[in-house]
Amino acid sequence: MSSEPPADDHRRLVIAGSGIAGLSAAIYAARSNNEPLVLEGDEPGGQLTLTTDVENYPGFPEGISGPDLINEMKTQAEKFGTDIENGVLDDVTVKGEGADRQFRITLTDDTVYTADAVIAASGASARTLGIPGEDELMGWGLSTCATCDGAFFRDEKIVVVGGGDAAMEEAHFLTKFASTVYIVHRREEFRAEDVWIERVMEKVDAGEIEIMRNTEVTELHGTQADGIDHVTMVSNPEGHPTEKLGDPDTEEFEFDAGAVFYAIGHTPNTDYLEGIGVDTDDEGYLITESGRGGGQTKTGVEGLFGAGDVVDFHYQQAATAAGMGVQAALDADDYLDELDRKQAAAARDAGAAAAESDD
Repeated sequence: MSSEPPADDHRRLVIAGSGIAGLSAAIYAARSNNEPLVLEGDEPGGQLTLTTDVENYPGFPEGISGPDLINEMKTQAEKFGTDIENGVLDDVTVKGEGADRQFRITLTDDTVYTADAVIAASGASARTLGIPGEDELMGWGLSTCATCDGAFFRDEKIVVVGGGDAAMEEAHFLTKFASTVYIVHRREEFRAEDVWIERVMEKVDAGEIEIMRNTEVTELHGTQADGIDHVTMVSNPEGHPTEKLGDPDTEEFEFDAGAVFYAIGHTPNTDYLEGIGVDTDDEGYLITESGRGGGQTKTGVEGLFGAGDVVDFHYQQAATAAGMGVQAALDADDYLDELDRKQAAAARDAGAAAAESDD
């Protein structure tokens, strides 16, 4: 006999994550009578709740706050029959085969669910520096998404932290709005591809971007009422200055800035899927099938689908996450319909076998 505790509940479909991808999936899944359960995770609402205003989501010409958009979608999902519960996934495994195949979902509080299908919409967490002022000013002058928030900082001095492709792309984009963009990088050399470095250097020559090499931001200063006022930085000619604070060549200084954008990468929230054998790339993003027409959300694990920033390492926009959530719900619906047919056939076979034994 199995030593595992029994599941607290069985669900037709469980959606991991309550950001815009998860809630979009929930709306479509509920309307298809798949009775989804959404598990909110440790960041209910996802990264959009850190964005004070969303001006580029279709249908809101006057804009809408990130939290308000999430709350409206949550209400819409619940209207159609979605259950939304607070819970953080710890582990997902697969039990059984064929028509009896189920996912076993364990939460960090030891609650256990089983499900016929799972949509992973648990997103990706932007990497941060862990410096003073970060928690207070995230969404109030500090951002991790230039296309989301850049337009709010017109004619400001904007600091972009990072040295890879993302930092170059964000800095290049932010020149549309900033008085000057300052790329702050802790080393001399950039990790970005040559094409992005060339584009940035063109902006440097035009006076739109300045590069601060061998420099790191160590503290953010400001208030939620007024945003960021200035930042503290350290520099050392040999790079990685925070590792050389006692070095006489390390200089600390204050720098005026109206906004700071982190572009130091994201970490996809896929740890809870490690034991299930799903394919990921080197950074942990789920790999899904493209298929005819593209955009399919199926993973290599039957019945597991991926949507939003847990898959998309490139666009990472609210609208694209919503679209992928819809695709995942439709793909899951196809899978569940096929599962229903398999279970009905298995039940017929079992009935026929029982009738033969009675004879």
